[in-house]
Amino acid sequence: MSLFIPTYFSPISQYSEIINSDEVIFEMDDNFQKQSYRNRCYIFNTNGKQLLNIPVKHPLSSSRKKTKDTLVENVTPWQDQHFKSLKTAYRNSPFFEFYVDDLAPIFEKEYKFLQDINIDTFLFISEALQLESKFKKTTTYTTETQSTDFRALADIKNQPTHKVSKYIQMFDDKHGFISNLSILDLLFMEGPNAISFLEKKP
Repeated sequence: MSLFIPTYFSPISQYSEIINSDEVIFEMDDNFQKQSYRNRCYIFNTNGKQLLNIPVKHPLSSSRKKTKDTLVENVTPWQDQHFKSLKTAYRNSPFFEFYVDDLAPIFEKEYKFLQDINIDTFLFISEALQLESKFKKTTTYTTETQSTDFRALADIKNQPTHKVSKYIQMFDDKHGFISNLSILDLLFMEGPNAISFLEKKP
């Protein structure tokens, strides 16, 4: 069993651990942290690394808010902006057209809670990559667990030193290879073969 925090179209580092886990457990009781992968991901566009950030409502008090209770701020059309950014960046990639119809509903559905978005992105990637990993949700937060703990992968500053093998990217001739982008970058470039880049080699 492996413990993860649900994140927005998670970085490749997180999926490299997910596909090698027999069972995935999602942490539902952690405190929300700003500037983490909980509400953001990075893609590759013609100008280089691009941030896609989901705006969230922050509590008026200074008290901490659990990620599962974090509300999405839907005043700005962030879903339209994110989907347009993905189309602009990847419309000419080998596999974008293959997945775009299944991807579109995530940007059409109105969400209230951030965690619902993150779970839906996980379900989309799981289906796209035909992952067999089942997942459960925690009911309480604990600092000690019998599971392998990968919750730190939600922290942008706490990424593993090992790198997934390089693959061809849309604009690597202009900017060079950019590692550990959103899983979408690998999916749109490699399609079903993305699994071979994520699997740990003996």
